[in-house]
Amino acid sequence: MSARTITPTQPTRARHMNLYRRYFDLVASGRKTIEVRVQYANLRNIGAGQYIRFACGKDECLTRVNRVARYGSFEEMLDTEGPANVNPDSPREEQLANIRRIYGPEKEALGVLAIEIERV
Repeated sequence: MSARTITPTQPTRARHMNLYRRYFDLVASGRKTIEVRVQYANLRNIGAGQYIRFACGKDECLTRVNRVARYGSFEEMLDTEGPANVNPDSPREEQLANIRRIYGPEKEALGVLAIEIERV
């Protein structure tokens, strides 16, 4: 019996995350390199080297996590990570408003994750 080789394009496990179409398209094109999430309990152990399969409808895009940074607020995260890495098509203030529409103040209070990703 021969050993099975797992290549980076075929990870044994990938975390699944849904994205709105506009953000999915940016990830799929490689233009969005920072995914923003709040620090829910199920995301506390996410780290470099893990894989995330982003989905939008039937479309999927496999990425690898390069690093995870934790912040106290969305503003601090955008100022440190740079708005162009989060959404290269929107100015900072528009991004902040959009993120806060998705995640209310009670969610932001949990902590903010900036997940640096790259397409696989």
